[in-house]
Amino acid sequence: MAVPRFWREIPNRYNLVGARCGNCNKILFPPRSICPFCRRMGKLEPYRLKRKGKVFSYTVVHVAAEGFEDQVPYVLAIIELEDGPSLTAQITDCNPDEVKIGDEVEMVFRRMGEESQDGVIYYGFKGRLIKP
Repeated sequence: MAVPRFWREIPNRYNLVGARCGNCNKILFPPRSICPFCRRMGKLEPYRLKRKGKVFSYTVVHVAAEGFEDQVPYVLAIIELEDGPSLTAQITDCNPDEVKIGDEVEMVFRRMGEESQDGVIYYGFKGRLIKP
């Protein structure tokens, strides 16, 4: 991915910003120009999402995609945020056998990888279990 694209995506990639529809009040992530619930456009405003949620579903990856080979096994989960939207993220800082459906997580900002010959480092959010 080119450097300019990373800069364009900063609001929702680096700040976990979605959108709130002014018509139906639904919270969306990622942000969109048309609300998929009420099919209206123009009244969508930026909305900073809460960084806490629950594991809705997950899988343990043993054969990784290119660039993630050194991280196996790792957990990839669908996380339902307190605000309502769901997102897919890696669960970090735990053993894969510790993760259970319904576990509370907090979204943390982490290094995701490096791209291109220029060595552009990119960051994003991962989920971390909230341990009692």
